[in-house]
Amino acid sequence: MNKLISLAALTVLGSTLGFGFAASSATNPVAGDLIALQKERIAAYKAAPKKRPHVAFVSNGVADFWTIAKAGAIAAGKSKEIDCDVTVEFPGGGLGDQKRMLEDLVIKGIDGISVSPIDPTNQAEVLSMVAEKALLITNDSDAPKAPRLCYIGMDNYDAGLLCGKLGREGCKGGKVAIFIGRLEQDNAKRRRQGFIDGLLGRTPDATRYDEPNTVINEAGYTIVGTWTDSFDRAKAKANIEDVMIKNPDLALVTGLFEYNSTLAVEVIKQNNKQGKVQLAAFDEGADVIAAIKEGFVLGTVVQDPYGYGFESVKVLNAFCKGDMSLVPANGIISIPAKVIKKENAEAFWKDLKAKIKAGKDAK
Repeated sequence: MNKLISLAALTVLGSTLGFGFAASSATNPVAGDLIALQKERIAAYKAAPKKRPHVAFVSNGVADFWTIAKAGAIAAGKSKEIDCDVTVEFPGGGLGDQKRMLEDLVIKGIDGISVSPIDPTNQAEVLSMVAEKALLITNDSDAPKAPRLCYIGMDNYDAGLLCGKLGREGCKGGKVAIFIGRLEQDNAKRRRQGFIDGLLGRTPDATRYDEPNTVINEAGYTIVGTWTDSFDRAKAKANIEDVMIKNPDLALVTGLFEYNSTLAVEVIKQNNKQGKVQLAAFDEGADVIAAIKEGFVLGTVVQDPYGYGFESVKVLNAFCKGDMSLVPANGIISIPAKVIKKENAEAFWKDLKAKIKAGKDAK
């Protein structure tokens, strides 16, 4: 970047624009400079607003979850109050694919990007590149040390607590296994720890960290381990099958990404373990919702991907008009998770199907 601003100047600029700094600026001066650079850009937009901004929403993979988020993003762009161009990208090839998409969007002159970073620690360079050339925010999974202007989504630790408490209510003790795609993502780490703390009835502490390869014996539960699969569904299913074979007395499992829970339902049914192995699920897989209605899954913790997409476009569009009032001082726009159980599963599913269809039809 051509211009570096002192930390003192950052504080003055943040105060002038009426917007608090993300935590990253205090611990990472380079990120602070890039945050200030983006705020200067927004201040310029206040004097000369973008007539029709072009913003992008970039997921961290391909799933119905992101199809719903796409519907929200497209709907926001088409609304009379916002009215901007929206591009939605789904990286199916992991970290490298997401990096390429972000670079391509910047080269094309995109005004702002909302991204769910796959591995924020190892994406520092590309996220900084986006912030230098456009406006950067995160959704779903945060990158708190990156130069993002805000994060839109739920608190993943709190959502994990909900899932852990769901397991604690339905399973009073015994062996427990955790399945998740990867642990590099900020949302994965926080979600897993929240689940553990909620299940074990601990006093909440988002800074706590239990090592994934350590067996935890506490409060009548034995957490036998955490298995990752790097979004390889064949490996994810094999993980669940292997753990069930090696632990015939397994009492509870959780799948902390959507497909982990969906595959857990599949394996439970294939092995006639309904009612014997409980599942505290995450996200809104069709098979999971069906199993909740059937009564052999305790429930699932769901996010609001439609809201992630809609709010991302709404905020980026406001930035392009010089308005930062939508973002609170802590830089986090919270969209809380909720728990779906048998009593509210049908109503939730009808609404969800309509949003999935809207996402698939969206252009």
